Amino acid sequence: MAGLPAPLVTRQVGITRGGGQRPEPAELRAAARCPVVDADGRSVPFAALYGERKAIVVFVRNFLCYTCKEYVEDLAKVPKAFLQEANVRLIVIGQSSYHHIKTFCSLTGYTHEMYVDPQREIYKTLGMKRGEGNNVSVQSPHVKSNVLLGSIKSVWRAMTGPAFDFQGDPAQQGGTLILGPGNEVHFLHLDKNRLDHVPINTVLQLAGVKPVNFTNKPQIIDI
Repeated sequence: MAGLPAPLVTRQVGITRGGGQRPEPAELRAAARCPVVDADGRSVPFAALYGERKAIVVFVRNFLCYTCKEYVEDLAKVPKAFLQEANVRLIVIGQSSYHHIKTFCSLTGYTHEMYVDPQREIYKTLGMKRGEGNNVSVQSPHVKSNVLLGSIKSVWRAMTGPAFDFQGDPAQQGGTLILGPGNEVHFLHLDKNRLDHVPINTVLQLAGVKPVNFTNKPQIIDI
């Protein structure tokens, strides 16, 4: 496909906390060619998201997952000014139909970029796992609901939505990458389970973006 960047160069790639294998260069090239779809149904190659600027790309499990909803609610708190100052894009990718994007953005208050990989081509190519890992004790600082309450909320949203579906494979796990501009992969993390998100401020700082105060406590600013 014309206009795609040259083969990706894996430099400064972070160790995957979830224990997944790093994709090989051939896998990254294949992922770059995979299509993603925006809220209006327009398709672009994955590589177009990071060809011109560095991008933080967060792959979520599915749009009904309560942990993903609460994580994206915190991603929504990242000021656009912080991203613009660092010249970094913030992108969420799900694996449902594109018809669910606008509803999920409205639900979470997320106003940054969002796409879907409805056939899970990029998820599969980059080795994002399915199922929950065993003997792993992690807790996301961005998830507030417990498993029981969160699961009930997810099922209720599925039942009361315009179409009764789970908005993606419920067993699919996600991951986080920092890519570009051009051919570089700066960071990669493959989630091992639904709570194995990378803390948002960790990702922001690795991408050169100012951290965000996710608490209600006032910040002390040094002058």
